[in-house]
Amino acid sequence: MSLKEDINYSLWCDFIERDFLENRFQEIIADQTIQGATSNPAIFESAISNSVAYKQQLDMLQANNAKTIYEELALTDIKRAAALLDDLHKNDADDGFISIEVDPLLCDDAQGTIEEGVRLNSLIGSDNVMIKVPATQAGYIAMRELTSKGIHVNATLIFSPEQAIKCAQALDEGIKESNKDIKAVISVFVSRLDRLADSDFLSKGLETGKLGIINATKCYHEVNKFENKNIRTLFASTGVKGNELAPSYYVDNLIYPNSVNTAPLGTIEDWLQDGVKEQTEIMSETACDEYFELLADKGVKVENIYEKLLTDGLDAFKVSFKDLLAKLIN
Repeated sequence: MSLKEDINYSLWCDFIERDFLENRFQEIIADQTIQGATSNPAIFESAISNSVAYKQQLDMLQANNAKTIYEELALTDIKRAAALLDDLHKNDADDGFISIEVDPLLCDDAQGTIEEGVRLNSLIGSDNVMIKVPATQAGYIAMRELTSKGIHVNATLIFSPEQAIKCAQALDEGIKESNKDIKAVISVFVSRLDRLADSDFLSKGLETGKLGIINATKCYHEVNKFENKNIRTLFASTGVKGNELAPSYYVDNLIYPNSVNTAPLGTIEDWLQDGVKEQTEIMSETACDEYFELLADKGVKVENIYEKLLTDGLDAFKVSFKDLLAKLIN
């Protein structure tokens, strides 16, 4: 039996690039290594900027404005990924998804996000596409509205349990209102917490490499309280930077029932070679809460960590998007 069959655990690939789609991507779908894929503005900025595979289409689109050029390039890849994942999706409605993010500059514009989500979903025209919406106040409104309209949603840039709860509430309401079999994932970012906090933790005598996993586990418990089988926690930002942790650390330690891990291609390759292939023991919610009490006793303000990471994450996607748009018309 596989982890998918045993506990409904899925591994998605957090990478999209045109040559990759025609080669390795198809191999890891065929051998059932992955069950889906995700993208974001930073991934597209890197792919389009660094791969010659986009040159011919880019040359043909030069008469258009930058955002139109970007969308044509990105949607070509998303449509291809959706087609390659379609058989998987038809066999298992929970999986076979590809995600595309709305314009990150719309993160505080609920109506703009809704309109763009509807438009992108319509342009792609595939049932196995998730529209990615950041977990801001405007984003919660958009998530609910998009799912109520029958659109699958990937709620992204979740760092805090409070964000996870608000996403779950919005998605739960929207899915129930739709009266359709709409799927959603709540993307809880993991490794970024440790990268930000570990140096401070070291100075306070706290164990490093723990906050990300425990925080993600707390979010997982909160999402599960909604008891909506169409909403799964997705663990994102699961690549390791540096040599302090095993390369597949954030995959090995978050293999939970009814969850997804979206990992960079290199992390997936490391997990295939040396990673853990069995369910992780899940820390209880009580133990998670006790850990946060310990942090508070040590003077760690976790809310400040959440706030900085969300601000930095939103800003990083905006910068990547603006940088890409600038390159496309130069």
